Amino acid sequence: MNPATFLRVLGPEPWRVCYPEPSIRPDDSRYGDNPNRVQRHTQFQVILKPDPSNAQELYLGSLEALGIDTGAHDVRFVEDNWESPVLGAWGLGWEVWLDGMEVTQFTYFQQSGGEPLEQIAVEITYGLERILMNLQGVKHFKDIRYSDNLTYGELFLQNEYEMSCFNMDEASVQSHRMAFDLSNAEATRLLEQRLPVPAYDQLLKTSHAFNILDARGAVGVTERATLFGMMRKLARECSSLWLERRRELEFPLGLTPEHVMQEPVTGGVLPSSPTTLVLEVGVEELPAADVLAARDQLKMEIPALLHELRLRHAEVIVGGTPRRLSVEVRKLAAMQEDKEEKLRGPPSKVAFDNEGNPTKAALGFCKKNGISMEDVTREEDDKGTEYLYAVVHEKGQPAGEVLASALPALLSSLSFPKSMRWQDTTYFSRPVRTLLALHGEFRIPITALGVAGAPVTRLLRNHATPIVEVPSADDYASIISSSGIVLDIEDRKAAILEGVKALVAEVGGAIPLSSESDLLDEVACLVESPNPVLGEFDPDFLSLPREVLVMVMRKHQRYFPVEDPETGDLLPYFVTVANGPIDATLVREGNEAVLRARYEDARFFYKQDLRRDLLDFAPLLEGITFERSLGSMLDKSGRVESLVEPIGVLMAIEFNHIERAKEAAKLYRCDLASAMVMEFTALAGVMGKHYAQLQGQVPPVCEAILEAALPRFADDDLPGTQPGQVVAVADRLDSLVGLFAVGCAPSSSADPFGLRRIAYGLVQTLVACKTPINLPKAIHAAAQVQPVEVSEEVQREALVFVTRRLEQLLVDNGNSVEGVRAILNARGDNPSLAFTSVEALQEELGGERLSTVMTALARPTRLMRGKESQAGEEEDLNPDLMGPEELALFHAYADVRSKLQETWSGMAIQPFLECCEVLAEPVDAFFENVFVMDENLELRKNRLTLLKCVADLPTGIMDLSELPGF
Repeated sequence: MNPATFLRVLGPEPWRVCYPEPSIRPDDSRYGDNPNRVQRHTQFQVILKPDPSNAQELYLGSLEALGIDTGAHDVRFVEDNWESPVLGAWGLGWEVWLDGMEVTQFTYFQQSGGEPLEQIAVEITYGLERILMNLQGVKHFKDIRYSDNLTYGELFLQNEYEMSCFNMDEASVQSHRMAFDLSNAEATRLLEQRLPVPAYDQLLKTSHAFNILDARGAVGVTERATLFGMMRKLARECSSLWLERRRELEFPLGLTPEHVMQEPVTGGVLPSSPTTLVLEVGVEELPAADVLAARDQLKMEIPALLHELRLRHAEVIVGGTPRRLSVEVRKLAAMQEDKEEKLRGPPSKVAFDNEGNPTKAALGFCKKNGISMEDVTREEDDKGTEYLYAVVHEKGQPAGEVLASALPALLSSLSFPKSMRWQDTTYFSRPVRTLLALHGEFRIPITALGVAGAPVTRLLRNHATPIVEVPSADDYASIISSSGIVLDIEDRKAAILEGVKALVAEVGGAIPLSSESDLLDEVACLVESPNPVLGEFDPDFLSLPREVLVMVMRKHQRYFPVEDPETGDLLPYFVTVANGPIDATLVREGNEAVLRARYEDARFFYKQDLRRDLLDFAPLLEGITFERSLGSMLDKSGRVESLVEPIGVLMAIEFNHIERAKEAAKLYRCDLASAMVMEFTALAGVMGKHYAQLQGQVPPVCEAILEAALPRFADDDLPGTQPGQVVAVADRLDSLVGLFAVGCAPSSSADPFGLRRIAYGLVQTLVACKTPINLPKAIHAAAQVQPVEVSEEVQREALVFVTRRLEQLLVDNGNSVEGVRAILNARGDNPSLAFTSVEALQEELGGERLSTVMTALARPTRLMRGKESQAGEEEDLNPDLMGPEELALFHAYADVRSKLQETWSGMAIQPFLECCEVLAEPVDAFFENVFVMDENLELRKNRLTLLKCVADLPTGIMDLSELPGF
């Protein structure tokens, strides 16, 4: 990042600058083959500090100035939160799509060099080559006309090819590691000399060296974190020193003037009868998830607020699009309801002195509530204490006036996973630009989220009148709908689905059922005026794995794939959903070109990978560090391979399945070094399975390679075959135990290795495969193969950590926390048994049988607390010392004990409760007729021993003390 951006966005000085700059990205090297992707491109950088409040409009105007018809093309701002961990810089914003192609990065910087920005700067980065391709109507960067008689390819294609060879194949790893270290040392020295600008120049050199190493596949997970940490430290020190030097110079560019808040636009007459209320928050494009989150919050909060304000109303309709959150309240009362409330004041003895005169306490009560002493009465409460009371009448106020005070707090309370500043201290998901609040024709004088209310709304950007006045609340819905905007998310989803299905039917296709859930939800929140467009791609690309094609369409482009409704095979078509009126031909061709480029990228990687066998990727894993002390990914794969047999035995897996698991363990990580997975990391496991199938591996091994990576995310599939289950469990145990041993256990605020997710996936797999396993033994087995010492204490910590994830899984499944803990305290070492036990106990909770057993066992358990040392063992019991009630309990215990003996460790909950029910009567009789703490020590010990034996019956099955009422 140029110092004109990185350093200048810091501090209070205004800074507005634009400059062209070459950008080098070694990881984007494609030897000149990809139409859109090059390792060296030219960007045009714009910094606007402070935010001018209309940066999006300025940007769109610049596209028009360049010759791009924004009314004909589908121009969209799609969430892309930029972050540079290396530079300690981040911001929220978008990538700007032009007919599906990213042509600009648009970011509101929030931090740089680890320093929160005093003044928010807008960064707009134009991709010049891509914009030129659109303007000139060419499909490949090499065809850009550089001049009348010269193309871009004729000038730069050789450079692109040779530098790609260098970046991907020839760059010396050793030399670039040395270059990194030298630049790091030089930057540190320059900082000591108080020279932040040349120090930052050296930091950029370390960053370039790192990028080369990364492109060569020479940086592992842990080494990446270490190198990032070194560069982040330099960035933070450069930033801090730059600010210090500017402060010493007394900020020669001056200070940014404070933001001046405008007054809300007022007017209109307060309604005299129930009428419509409209509230609209006009925003720059919200992320899809935030549209849904805000809608759901408003659905709850608006009715609650109106109830609190004593405002009667009819239906509340909440809508949300990327550019607006809307609330319509039908028949909202003109006035609050009057309120009458009886208030209690101080006690009479405090309210009056000895002469009967009111004290400060009484007078303060009256003043606070706007009443006089004549309005006060004395009454006794239920306990006979006399207090002062007063009935206070509060007359209802006009709805518009009370809402003007209440709505700002409600809007400020809306929460999002990530919020940003754009001026002063206002936070929201994205910048708020308009605020409309109307009750009938009355303009509610509201100021919230840094914006003053005004009776206007923004329509589609390419509308003839993009900003229109809203005369009254009743006009709002018609103004919005007549412009083509669909406020309701569910209505938009229905319109999209109908339009998409109609288009794919024209080519004899259907959309996958899975696209009707999460993809549809996302697309419905990316547009407010859906306009589906059918596109197609070269059928030759269907030779690529289906998972690759679908992931590119869904994840990268938000396209709906099209498949044959009979066979389920993909067809060479897709549907994109544009926003508003567009030139369908232009948009179709643009999106087809984007998809073609992405598929060319995928084919490039695929062809590279097919040059070698899957096992041939294994040596490359040596260059990928898992963790510095734990070695490379190759070392990790070796450990997992050696763990397969002991883990398989613990899981009671058949020998032939263990052998298949061993074969899979040799291969399951190999695809991490493949070009396809290095580019599309979400395909780890998927590509390993695919390459193994192509190379003739047997189906169980191929399936296990994929299943070893499962689950990858919430609601993902779980390993379904025994070889896959063994490898998945071994892999996760190795990660957990090894990383705990080297001090990488998660903290309350950080989990850089995702160990919570790994442990959760481990217990999910163990529960799903329904095979018993002794977790302490499994953890010990994993400890034995680690290259570092794993103490017993570390093994215990890892066991507790896994057990807590098992508790989370069981509670997530709808079981009570108390029931889960009752089982885990006894059976937490065996996740599969714990799961079935919790499910069974959940059915018994609140039932008579469990209540009877708890009552029977509670008294012996409570009495034995603190007296364990006074009791003996079962073999010490002497029936000759027992009276009738003792013998009855003894025989009942012995009968229960004999029934439990054979299946104690794995006994199901219901049979256990059935056995123990017979203890209820003898336990009651024992405590009614037997004095346990007899002076005769022999009798006392015998009785305590009997009670101890009874109390210990649930041991290994459940801990009843965790259940309510025990």
